[in-house]
Amino acid sequence: MDALDYFAIQNLIHRYADLLDRGKVDEVGALFDHADVYMPEETEPWSRAGQNKMAEIFRQWTRFYPEADGRPRTRHVTTNLIIEPDGPNRAKAQSYVIVFQSKEDFPIQPIIGGTYNDKFEKVDGTWRFTERREEMSLYGDLSNHLLQPYGPT
Repeated sequence: MDALDYFAIQNLIHRYADLLDRGKVDEVGALFDHADVYMPEETEPWSRAGQNKMAEIFRQWTRFYPEADGRPRTRHVTTNLIIEPDGPNRAKAQSYVIVFQSKEDFPIQPIIGGTYNDKFEKVDGTWRFTERREEMSLYGDLSNHLLQPYGPT
């Protein structure tokens, strides 16, 4: 794995955050077309490779605000990125995420934080997600972000 591979993988991780924060749900879903996606404390993936289901899942779970051009009023900040080779044309990554949210009646604050554990493969010269496992351990007020209850009670 060379520097160009590293940057391509890094860009995929950051592209997810950027697209989601801009409300580009179909494009977020497309990032995971070839991936199994596991949400916290789930043993079975919410979406399997080839299902093209992640956009639908985000629409079921996430509040998007029409007055904010369909954005969720969040900023996903992804840090502490570690990318390592995981075989020929394969890589794995770990990163921390903190999600901030703000709206008129909700001052900016962190609402959730945790770790992304990702796997990638390079196909025809292009890197893509093959797995994402989310581990969340920090919880704030998710009421303005999620459409369904989530997190510790």
